[in-house]
Amino acid sequence: MFRKILIANRGEIARRISEAVRPMGVSTVAVYSDADEGAPHTRAADEAVHIGPAAPRESYLNAEAILAAAKKTGAEAIHPGYGFLSENAAFARAVHDAGMTFIGPPPESMERMKDKAEARRLVTAAGVPTVPGTEGTVSTTEEAKAAAAQIGYPVLVKAAGGGGGIGMMPARDDESLEKALRACGDRARSAFGRDAVYLERYLEAPRHIEVQILGDHHGNLIHLFERECSIQRRHQKVTEEAPSPLWWQGKRDLLERIYDAAVRAANAFGYANAGTCEFLVQGDEFFFIEMNARLQVEHPVTELTTGVDLIGWQLRIAAGEKLDLHPSRIERRGAAIEMRVYAEDPIRFFPAPGKITTWEEPTGEGVRVDAGYEAGQMVTPFYDPMIAKLIAWGQDRSEAIARGLAAVRSFKIEGEKLKTNLPLHERILADDAFAAGDLDTHFLEKHARPSK
Repeated sequence: MFRKILIANRGEIARRISEAVRPMGVSTVAVYSDADEGAPHTRAADEAVHIGPAAPRESYLNAEAILAAAKKTGAEAIHPGYGFLSENAAFARAVHDAGMTFIGPPPESMERMKDKAEARRLVTAAGVPTVPGTEGTVSTTEEAKAAAAQIGYPVLVKAAGGGGGIGMMPARDDESLEKALRACGDRARSAFGRDAVYLERYLEAPRHIEVQILGDHHGNLIHLFERECSIQRRHQKVTEEAPSPLWWQGKRDLLERIYDAAVRAANAFGYANAGTCEFLVQGDEFFFIEMNARLQVEHPVTELTTGVDLIGWQLRIAAGEKLDLHPSRIERRGAAIEMRVYAEDPIRFFPAPGKITTWEEPTGEGVRVDAGYEAGQMVTPFYDPMIAKLIAWGQDRSEAIARGLAAVRSFKIEGEKLKTNLPLHERILADDAFAAGDLDTHFLEKHARPSK
């Protein structure tokens, strides 16, 4: 096992990693930008190194500065967390070339997954169902129109080199397709450095289900069941839970088929370490959409319902240990719901940063808070507006909802100009459709609306 690791991230995930590996006897090095001096994640680590100005490209995306910090402190491995450099194959190679271990998948696997069009070809060859769409990217408007005619409108235009809902737009006819191609190409070029896009059939009201994967470097690869991630705004997740309501609704045969597909997809990529296969589910059909080569924001709901420490296993796998877990020996226990707490307007979903003046976390049985901020700290516009994750566990889904609702109502965050989406979470948890497990990716458009 490693003696010291550097955490190439910030906020709640950097703090969480430090706290998770300390019982393993592993010391940690935090990195921080000008904006994060004295932040909780820097104090949670054993050491902290300044790596640059607030702008991500000059700090958390500055691979040279991060590698220099790791060498300076004698770190043997680097954990990238999620976001920033976590899915950057070139960075993973640079870590290896510097004589350290990258706590994540092999760079080759990351490259196979990065190109979404190529990923579709790989998983299709492995017998995994994908959303009907183009075999590769489309180069011209005429080619896109011909493909859309074959697929059938509506279609979804998607950036080939990205994820996280960036560079995605539906089109219902040729005219809107032209607009979507321009808009998605521009977004993709800005976010990912290439404007390539491809087309998929647009599913009107699917559920978003993901499967947690763990694989070692000895050929062992397993799933740790599913998470439901259907409640989203602008294609980005807001609330996640495990198990999916489908589990409680008797759809376990469907879920078993999804687990099998996830393992086959991960094997097709040659995957190792922690990762997630994502699917859209409509009725009894399901379709692979992508695999994420990292730990997910919503990993706590899997940990709370399986008892498996995902971060601990990330380190063990990276250190060369064999995976000795199997789903048949893991007993799913209860239900967990995670609410992403954002510094944003709870109605329009616009970022609303500012200085935190009051921070009072909820407590009680089954309540967990993973936070990257505290009172007195400034939430800046430089980074993702997520400031905490509130997770509630219960013996069943009804108890998890009740505990989550009580926790949301007692979580007090106030500040100068600062707004949070806690009122949105209260509306979601109190909604009858949510209680019934009637979820899809358009849930927020149809339910949990603010009272007038």
